[in-house]
Amino acid sequence: MSTLSEQSSEPVLTFNDLDVRFRTEFGSVHAVKGISLEVKPGEVVALVGESGSGKSVTSMTALGLLPKNARTSGRITVGENSVRDLDDRALRRMRGNDVAMVFQEPMTALNPVLTIGTQLTEALELHGIAYGAAADERAAELLRMVGIPEPERRLKQYPHELSGGQRQRVVIAIAISCDPKVIIADEPTTALDVTVQADILDLLRSLKDKLNTGILLITHNMGVVADMADRVAVMFKGNIVESGPVEQVLVSPEHPYTKRLLDAVPHLGRGRDQLGISQVDAPAVEEGETAALRMENLVIEYQRAGKPPFRAVDDVSFSVRQGEVVGLVGESGSGKSTIGRCALGLIPAASGTIRLFGEDFGAMGRKDAKSLRKRIGVIFQDPAASLNPRLPIGEIIAEPMVVHKVGDKRSRMAKVHELLEAVELPRSVYNRYPHELSGGQRQRVSVARALVLEPELLVADEPTSALDVSVQASVLAMFTELQRRYKFACLFISHDLAVVDLLAHRVVVLQNGKVVEQGDRESVLQNPQEEYTQRLLAAAPVPDPVEQRRRREERHALLESFGEEVAELHIDDSTIGSGPLDESTRE
Repeated sequence: MSTLSEQSSEPVLTFNDLDVRFRTEFGSVHAVKGISLEVKPGEVVALVGESGSGKSVTSMTALGLLPKNARTSGRITVGENSVRDLDDRALRRMRGNDVAMVFQEPMTALNPVLTIGTQLTEALELHGIAYGAAADERAAELLRMVGIPEPERRLKQYPHELSGGQRQRVVIAIAISCDPKVIIADEPTTALDVTVQADILDLLRSLKDKLNTGILLITHNMGVVADMADRVAVMFKGNIVESGPVEQVLVSPEHPYTKRLLDAVPHLGRGRDQLGISQVDAPAVEEGETAALRMENLVIEYQRAGKPPFRAVDDVSFSVRQGEVVGLVGESGSGKSTIGRCALGLIPAASGTIRLFGEDFGAMGRKDAKSLRKRIGVIFQDPAASLNPRLPIGEIIAEPMVVHKVGDKRSRMAKVHELLEAVELPRSVYNRYPHELSGGQRQRVSVARALVLEPELLVADEPTSALDVSVQASVLAMFTELQRRYKFACLFISHDLAVVDLLAHRVVVLQNGKVVEQGDRESVLQNPQEEYTQRLLAAAPVPDPVEQRRRREERHALLESFGEEVAELHIDDSTIGSGPLDESTRE
């Protein structure tokens, strides 16, 4: 039986002159262009680049998961296996045993109709590692290893009964269940808030240290790269344009594309003077001024059959002045989006008041409420889900004008063309459909639609979280320019503290439905008084490996001072053998 210290330093994953093309009805698409890359045991290699650069296609070749229209050349090696030489049965045996995958969105990676225990034991049984009661016991041990409390109870639950961070831990538990040589983590933290993200990164770091597992980390988050990676490879249009140790690539990049990526990353602590964006100053406080949005002692509850109501928002009070951007931050489940939906009149308040432009929104009739909504715009997190796929872009943007009977056909078209120019989209997209645009272009369409009625208040719910860093930077630059032009108030909901630091005039921090801290941006983000705010800020990664290492150590010290544990893999050495179980247990 080999020990971790005796394991070979030979690469556990190698791409040698990998080339991938896809045959489509419009011709051949050259997705990956002869790249070479390797991952060694206990090493984290980050593969970074924008959407469409070829990162995920590269990772899928290691698992033999490309579609039938793909044509691959070059050599892909996992351990001692040449992936392209394996038949279907050998590929199934390799997946899990030698290489495992941690996907971006755990809710779609897990089967919603199977319990957590069933999905864990399925992997163990398919690979002949454990059966029956032994598999159940091993599944509970895996959940305990990845830091999920009460594992025996969690085995009986379904994915929707767990939080996002817990679901991602389950995906990691499944990935390590067969003790693979290498794990491919494809954007494993994109959908997570900063504290959960920091816990998952601590867990992955502990995994590679204790099990000597190689990790190929695919991400566009440079803060995550600085926190996790030993080496970095930068992909651009199917080519690796730069690679090297993380300190070299992130601190002293050589290729123009790498420099452009890093220049587009907002940096927590640098405030509003970033990315070459000229900022809009906070509006002056005028005596007797009516706030665009004011919430007073707001309570929102969800009714549950046979159970007491769940209080999602508890006694929240804050305001958004006209021309001001207020950042609403907190972990997932803190009540941010619920407050945004209530401000739009989409869900009712159990008590308290919401005043829009001085008027009590909750006490209005339907006709008056519709008239008031004309003065409010909204930008949703996912433009692909919020844009009607059956309507062309011009009609999507003009739709609020049609609903509120503003203008005639000619004036609406002129307004749409004006806004397309304002959000830096060509007029040619007027008759195109959402699926024909990129993610960044769709988000620009969402912004144009939100502004078509020239609203006085804008509610933006995570509007940049799904975007690449360079696309995000251009959308943020456009956003600040539009705010300067239209002078709208904005409730900006986000878990990205660097973006809030860049945009907001004031910040409101939520925890479990309560406001724990609020004030101007500098005082809240640079000198937080509350323990929860300090934890949030300590968990936010920055794209500098040296500074991020220091911040990680400070965060661990902060957690210890608060009496909390650092997320790590809890392993009993007696359970590690040539696979996840020793030979006697395997038998």
